[in-house]
Amino acid sequence: MLEDVERWLNTRSWSVGDRPLKKLIAAKRAANSTVSVVLPALNEEETVGEIVAVIRRELMTKKVPLVDEIVVIDSGSTDRTSEVAADAGARVVHRDEILPRIPAVPGKGEVLWRSLLVTSGDIVAFVDADLKEFSADFVSGIVGPLLTDPGVDLVKAMYDRPLNLPGDPTSGRTAAGQGGRVTELMARPLLNMHWPQLAGFVQPLGGEYAARRSLLEQLPFPVGYGVELGMLIDALHLVGLDALAQVDVGVRKHRHQDGQALGRMAAAIYRTAQLRLARGHLVRPRITQFERVEAGFAPRTYSVDTEERPPMAEIEEYAERKAA
Repeated sequence: MLEDVERWLNTRSWSVGDRPLKKLIAAKRAANSTVSVVLPALNEEETVGEIVAVIRRELMTKKVPLVDEIVVIDSGSTDRTSEVAADAGARVVHRDEILPRIPAVPGKGEVLWRSLLVTSGDIVAFVDADLKEFSADFVSGIVGPLLTDPGVDLVKAMYDRPLNLPGDPTSGRTAAGQGGRVTELMARPLLNMHWPQLAGFVQPLGGEYAARRSLLEQLPFPVGYGVELGMLIDALHLVGLDALAQVDVGVRKHRHQDGQALGRMAAAIYRTAQLRLARGHLVRPRITQFERVEAGFAPRTYSVDTEERPPMAEIEEYAERKAA
């Protein structure tokens, strides 16, 4: 198995510089492909506007027509996320307006699943809306192999994730390679033990990835934070390792979650893996954490996402839209 991973790393891991924009535009025109970019957003008014602006300025021009549409899916923001995104040039759709006959539940995967109904690209790229110092390389990097290699169906971005160090928040002190704590403590061990073919992915939980619509519409979507792990595992079984790839796009800077939020994310990811290992009952779809209060420690119990959306190809409204 290690030989398979090494071979895959040598043949399916690239750098963004391996495919210049001119080459991508030529390949896109030759294949008559279209590209959609989706930003799932919840209270991201500080960052979403700049991400949209960069994509429009650098990848949606007459000279560089790489991206055909950029859609922000607002999943219930209470700040100005929608207004900022629209002002920057994105089409903004509220999560609850998509497929209203199925009540929406909170979760990132829910938003990504519904986005398939309001986008039209042959290639769909997902980009988190909390990225700081955003570069258009995040988009061109992940769609590149899909435009130039018909044997590739899904591409993950890989990058360094520096962790902000404690102390003065204005100091800018970071630790290189120390971000992605849930990846290192939960996802990577699970993949290495149970799906070793996927051990070569540098950022298996990263929120920046692109795939062919023809693949995405066949995949179930965990509604919460388990969506990236579930998608990677299911894609492996559906199209095989050689249809998966990764591209180095540099450094990813974003807002870091606190330890308890990370614990809830880890629980959702474990639950996603558990379902794929056994497709059996959940041992305990809840996680109890503790907060210090005046009298000591108080338990706080949270539900772990226990729902998955079916492949979009099975949804009647989606089939009707494709037939139209």
